[in-house]
Parts: sequence; structure tokens; C-alpha cells
Amino acid sequence: MKPPIPDNETARLTALERCEILDTAAEQGFDDITFLAAQLCGTPVALVSLVDRERQWFKSRVGLDVTETPREIAFCAHAIMEPEQLKVVNDASKDLRFASNRLVVGTPDIRFYAGAPLLAETGEPIGTLCVIDRTPETTEWR
Repeated sequence: MKPPIPDNETARLTALERCEILDTAAEQGFDDITFLAAQLCGTPVALVSLVDRERQWFKSRVGLDVTETPREIAFCAHAIMEPEQLKVVNDASKDLRFASNRLVVGTPDIRFYAGAPLLAETGEPIGTLCVIDRTPETTEWR
């Protein structure tokens, strides 16, 4: 299922552009955060993902070789719809929003996803810090 577009999309994209972070070089601080997220959550993949008009771009990544994916298949594009809460998908293969998603049925074979929205100074969600696993999760996340 294609993610919806937030009501504040224009303001959200403006806030993202003001950050001047898209397509910039890797930074140790972001890499430390993703490494720590993967370690703390016990997942093979962690990302700092920024959602722009057409794609999600990874400012930092652990356990994934690609640098971006189309927005239309991005789990993080769903997470920014509810910026006040953690988005958790315990088994993507059983969730109607994601079951036929090519990131679930093919590589990287996503089953578990948890994404915490990242907010610009003005409050708009511009991306997520997320963790991904190839096995479903049964633990309750809050």
C-alpha cells in the first residue's frame, strides 16, 4: 500500500530543505546513532532516513547497502504520518499495508520495523531513526 501524503506536506518539505542535510556526506555523529540503535534493539539494520518528495534517503545506515529507496515503498513514509509516536510493525508479511511491498517479499526481506519520527525545529516530521529485522518481533514496543 502506497503511503499517504501528510496534510502538512509543503511545510514538511520546506523544513527538510532548511536542514540542508539531503545528499550530504556521512557524519560520524549520525553513524554513531545508527550503530547504537542497532545494538540496543538487537537488529541487523538501523537507519537515519529522511523522506523527501520522491524518495527516502539514508543519512546514515548500518546493515544495508542501498542509500535510498522510492518513497512509495518506504516504511518511514508511513511513520511520519503520526509524528508523535513510534511506528512499530511486528510482522510486515502479515500487515496489509506492507505484505506485498517489494522490501518485504524481496531483499532486504523486512519483517520487523520500528521507526521514531525525527522532527524539524518547527515540528514537522522530516524522517525517522528506524531499526529493521528480517525476523518478526513478538515483544511489545512502546
